[in-house]
Amino acid sequence: MSGQAEGTTTAPAPAGGARATSPARRFRVTTPILLLGGVGLVVLLSAVRIVTGASDITSGGTVAAALGLAVPIGLAALGGLWSERAGVVNIGLEGMMVLGTWFGAWGALQFHSPWAGVVAGAVGGALGGAIHAVATVTFGVDHIISGVAINIVGVGFTQYLSKLVFEKMPGGGTKNSPQLPEMGRLSVTFIDGPLRTLEAKQWFLLSDFAGILRGLTQGVSWFTILAILLVPLSYYILWRTAFGLRLRSCGERPVAAESLGVNVYLYKWAAVVVSGLLAGLGGAFLSIVAAGIYRDGQTGGRGYIGLAAMIFGNWRPGGLAGGAALFGYTDALQLRQGGVSVHALLLVVALLLAAMAVYQLVRQSRTVAALITAGCAALVFVVFMMTDTVPEQFTTFTPHLTTLLVLSLASQRLRMPAADGIPYRRGQTT
Repeated sequence: MSGQAEGTTTAPAPAGGARATSPARRFRVTTPILLLGGVGLVVLLSAVRIVTGASDITSGGTVAAALGLAVPIGLAALGGLWSERAGVVNIGLEGMMVLGTWFGAWGALQFHSPWAGVVAGAVGGALGGAIHAVATVTFGVDHIISGVAINIVGVGFTQYLSKLVFEKMPGGGTKNSPQLPEMGRLSVTFIDGPLRTLEAKQWFLLSDFAGILRGLTQGVSWFTILAILLVPLSYYILWRTAFGLRLRSCGERPVAAESLGVNVYLYKWAAVVVSGLLAGLGGAFLSIVAAGIYRDGQTGGRGYIGLAAMIFGNWRPGGLAGGAALFGYTDALQLRQGGVSVHALLLVVALLLAAMAVYQLVRQSRTVAALITAGCAALVFVVFMMTDTVPEQFTTFTPHLTTLLVLSLASQRLRMPAADGIPYRRGQTT
């Protein structure tokens, strides 16, 4: 069962003793490969920066902004991971994030501490998760219907609470809270000066690494550090503990898990509540750290993008962290140099698509797919060569377009939990 939960399958050996080799065994993503891929991506970005002159694509400001924009998406994705690994689809992440934004702001104001707001935001999101668990796990309501209902109710409920609470506070209103207490930040000050100097040199590769390192070490919120630590913690709990094995078995083979004495309802409940808690933390980050104030509609669809990041990451913590970083980076680019940076990103996309076409042709022997990918690469490259910038209307759509492109390219390798979204009743035989 653990092998199925890990996403690997074992085919019977063919006649003659020859062992069949699956695509997963031909190429396995390991830590050294990930490190080499990261270095290669920085080299590519550095080369594009030199060619296009778009200095912001690896600047410390862009990296810092990308990190802040990736955190709420990553927390929502992590929440979706917990829920769906237990077999419960959580479309309600957006509504749970909305609850987190309001309760986070309320807690910070009520107790005059941003950390109290963090706890309150987690509780607010967990409340949404509990409602989703009651509907889907206890009463067997369709997961999509329950999630959509939570998204709708979450918005209406927080609007009502704002009129009830924030409107009576000085500086508050029906759609916003007063200014919230500021969250502390960490800066490694002794390396800021040398890194800033090296980044300003605009040297190939060295300046890019300096910019990335400066963005990751200066003015980083303690909440951001907490969010980053939750990724390896979730991996350890879900893949390295007996609790995690039982929880994942509920999303793979709940009937088999029940036959082995696992309380499937209890584990699904726990997973969905933790899912809401993590989404609530993402919402609290938006109000406490990202804006320093609660505003109506503050999530801006990040719960849905988090769900897309989780799918892009193939229901794995490391993969969803990469997806959140990708979406945060594209969003940061369009907020800084706008059309210039996004125009440079077109060249990066064209080169990556070309590399993917070569991989599909050489390693996977998928000629048709390789031709389609190569055609897309050529089209993007032609657009890059024929334009000098990207219209502002298009740059604001960049994060959402990235979501669609990534999901379409990653769809061939996805493997969701076998019982994800399938209603479960105790005592059923299949």
